[in-house]
This record gives sequence, structure tokens and C-alpha cells, in this order.
Amino acid sequence: MQRWTCWTSALAVTMFLASYLRAAAQDYGGREKLRAESSEFRREVIRVTDGVYVAVGYSASNVILIQGDTGSIIVDTATDPVAARAIRTAFGGLLREPVRAIIYTHSHPDHTGGARVFAGTDHPEILSHQRFVEAVPDIGRAGRDGGDQFGMALPESMYINAGVQLEVGRVTPPTREGYLPPTRTFKGDQLAQTVAGVRLQLLYTPGETADAISVWLPEKHVLMSGDDFLRSFPNISPIRGARLRTPEDWIASLEKMIALGPDEVVPSHTRPVLGGGAARAALTAYRDGIKSILDQTIQGMKQGERPDELVLHVKLPPALAENPYLQEFYGGVEWTVRGIYADRVGWFDGNATDLFPLAEKDHAAKLVALIGGPDRVLAHAREVLAAHDFKWAAELADYVLVNDSANRDAKRIKAQALIELGERQINAIARNYYLSSAMYLLRDLP
Repeated sequence: MQRWTCWTSALAVTMFLASYLRAAAQDYGGREKLRAESSEFRREVIRVTDGVYVAVGYSASNVILIQGDTGSIIVDTATDPVAARAIRTAFGGLLREPVRAIIYTHSHPDHTGGARVFAGTDHPEILSHQRFVEAVPDIGRAGRDGGDQFGMALPESMYINAGVQLEVGRVTPPTREGYLPPTRTFKGDQLAQTVAGVRLQLLYTPGETADAISVWLPEKHVLMSGDDFLRSFPNISPIRGARLRTPEDWIASLEKMIALGPDEVVPSHTRPVLGGGAARAALTAYRDGIKSILDQTIQGMKQGERPDELVLHVKLPPALAENPYLQEFYGGVEWTVRGIYADRVGWFDGNATDLFPLAEKDHAAKLVALIGGPDRVLAHAREVLAAHDFKWAAELADYVLVNDSANRDAKRIKAQALIELGERQINAIARNYYLSSAMYLLRDLP
């Protein structure tokens, strides 16, 4: 029954798409950039330098192979055993047995779910920072598990990608069957180690997570940056119900990476950056982008600006806005601004009216009555929808739905507005969330 409901929901949304998406091609410029970005995830084992390879596109996250004299080292292990087995097969003879060590760059499950496949019967040492074992999962707060931002319920015809990965959990359901806990952790800023004859340094570089580490090969000048550097503006303020990722820590970690002078940077999502000039330029732009948004937001806050005012003018400078590593495929500038504000000064925006606001139901009822009743509100919503004012159309529908959650006309209007908004997004997280929400609205309608 559940699969039938999902299929009929998908069909309903697809029919809406066919019926209503008639805007000019330029309206979908963001979507087409996101679609083009899927080429980042084409399946390939890429040679980074002699003895270092990365498997891209086989899993939500990359898996990095370092060849040693007496075996191999694996950095991150894919999402699940299915993906890990595909990657191990793709490595083929490049993987020198036995696997001597597995390194977790951080605790997110898409990086740790295939460890058993790579460990096999070799009993490798499994390395992480001490904060890895202390990490509190940041998924599930506020009742949101992240599935909708990754488009897990969307039909194939509506799905593009997940911003910095092709997909998360859409083909193989999330599982922890392949996870192995660390056997050795370290505290502080770094751990120097020689494994299978390979000198490496594990550097504590908090950014996307508080337990994040980077792996540095000093003799090869190769940096493995985990999720602290990706081909997208970073997801500093996640919409799934997680805490703000501290921008100051992220900036400091990037500065530590830049100071190393890497010739190659291998992130755990998206493709590597090869060549010293390109690698350092990409890291520098990434740091400058985060710092610019942080500095502008703090300056505006000091001048008494509220979040809705800040997001109107806090933008990346033109040169950074055009940088391929700062496109908003995954994280968002506006979300970052709002997240920094809430983290620094809390929920209250300084407007006395908002100290004890009207309950949502009361606020909606008064507005609907002022406009002339639900029919007038929905009639106006149809007008603004036709005029491509999609955000206002969705909000008008909400005013009706908050006190009449079964109203079919309001559901259809809101669903149509969300589809139109979703199809215009460069940000995969926003797109997937908009379209998933539309599908749920249409699920129970005739």
C-alpha cells in the first residue's frame, strides 16, 4: 500500500509539472546548472598522484585509496556495504592487500558505512579523532531526518542529485551493517603516523563536523580534506534540524590546509582538484567565501539589522559568487546568514511585536477574515500564482491550511507553488525539499 501511495503521489506531481511548467527557459537556469553538476558524480577511479586514487560516483561519498609498501590505507568507506563492494571491485589490483588502516574523516554515516567490506579479515587499525566517539548525531532534531532534503521519496523523473553527491539512500536504504568502530583515536591537533611505509599526518580540522580530520601526505603534498572543502558553498546552517556549524572553526581549518601548500586536494565529495595552483586557489576562495558572509553578517548585526534585512544585502562578492567551488548546490548563503544570527543572538529579532506573537492559527484566521474569507484568499492565491509570485501564493495557501488542513484547493495551490519554486532552484537541498513537500500535499487528493 505504501509503495502504491508513493507511486500515485509521484504521478500526481509529474502531471502537475507537465501541466504548469511553461515558463521561459531562463527561469530554469538554476536547475540546469544543478543538472550539469551531476557530471561531478560520474563513476570513475581517478589517479591523484603515484600511489593515491579516489573512487568518485559509486557512493554518496568518495573512497580514497593510498598504496603502501606492505598493504593499503583506506580513507572513508562509502555509505553502505553495497557501495563499498562496488568500489573495492573498481579498485581491482590497485588495492594492495592487506588493508592496514582505515581512516574516518568524520562520523557521518555516508563515510563510515562500508568499513567491514574494506576490513575483510585483515583486522586493520581504524583511526579517527577522539571527538568521533563523542559525536552526537545531528540528524533527527525537530522531527526531520534529512530524507526529504535528499529527495529520497521523489520519483526518478523529478530527481537530479543531492548537491555534493549523486544520491543518498534512494537506491540502497541507509544501514549501519557495514560500520566498524574506531580502534584508535587521538586528541589535540594532530597525529603523525607511518602505515605500510606511508608517512601521514591526521590533522584536526573542525568544520562541517566537530570531529572532522584531514589527512596530509607530506611526501606527496596530497591533502584529503573530508567534508571541509567541496565543490559547493558549504552547508553551514543545515535545514534538517541540526546546529550551526561554527564558521570561525571552519575558516581556521581551511587556513591550516592552505598553509600546507598542497599540490592536490581530494575532498570526500565531488572530484579532486589537481595541480598546486588550482588546489590552493580553490581552498583560498572557499575560506574567503565563508569569511565574507560571516563578516558581513556580524557587521550588519552590530548595526541592528534583523535576519530579513540581512539576507537582502549579505551576498558573496562578485568574483567569489562566480567561483565554481562556491555555487549554492548544497549550502546556501541566505540560510547561513539566518543560522549565524540565530546562533549569536537567539530567536528574538529585536522587534517588540515579536516578543509574544499571536498563535499561528489566530494570526492566519485574522488575516483570512481581513482579506474576505478563505475563498477570497485562494482566489487571490491563484492570481499571484499566475503572475509567478510563487512564494506569496504558497504563503496565502498556508493561511487557509493552518485552520483547514484538508482544504483541497489550498493544497493544490501550495503544491503548484512549491513545484514552481523547486524547479527554479540551483540548490539541490531546496529543490528536493520543495518537491517532496508538494508530493505530500498531493498524496491524498483525487
